[in-house]
Order: sequence, then structure tokens, then C-alpha cells
Amino acid sequence: MHELSVTQSILDIALKHAGSRTVKQVNLVIGQFSSIVDDSVQFYWDIIAKGSLAEGAQLRFERILGEMTCSACGQVFHPGKETFACPSCASSAVRVSKGREFYMDSIDVE
Repeated sequence: MHELSVTQSILDIALKHAGSRTVKQVNLVIGQFSSIVDDSVQFYWDIIAKGSLAEGAQLRFERILGEMTCSACGQVFHPGKETFACPSCASSAVRVSKGREFYMDSIDVE
């Protein structure tokens, strides 16, 4: 449900930067480990953008693959679906080094 407030923030930012121009496209970057669901954002966008200068604007989602770094051996790897353990040394002392991103990269206006 938090996608509603996130989507409202995206709309507010897009409209603020567009000024009096029509928003045609909003480009979002979303990391694998962020809790943002593309379909939910799109669903709420279609509802809350209605009647605004962003109505009908297309949302583009760029997904960033998650990456982990092993604290034990320094190995950088993409985790599997089953485990986050390091594939090199099997240590579970790992940290997320990429994949938490969530930001608006750009907007296209008319």
C-alpha cells in the first residue's frame, strides 16, 4: 500500500519540475531490493494523474540488479534466489552493495 504515497510523491515532483508543460514520460530507476512494485505504481499513477498535466504520461521502469559484497573475502556477486551466502567462501557475512536504488531519473515534457 505504500506505493500510493510513493506514486503521489513521483507525481508531485514531476508536476513541479514540468511547470506548465505536459508530462509525457517519467523514467524511474528501481533496485531489486527496493520494495517498490512496478504494477502497483502504474495502477496508482493512472488514478492520481487523472485530470493533471501528467494524465496519460508513460512510466518507464529501469530495474537495477541486486549485488552483494562479502565481508569475509571481498567477493562481489549477484545473489541467488535461495541464498545470499557468498558463492566464493560460503560466508553469510554479506552486505547489499547495489539494488536499493529508487529514484526518478528524468521526465520528458512537451
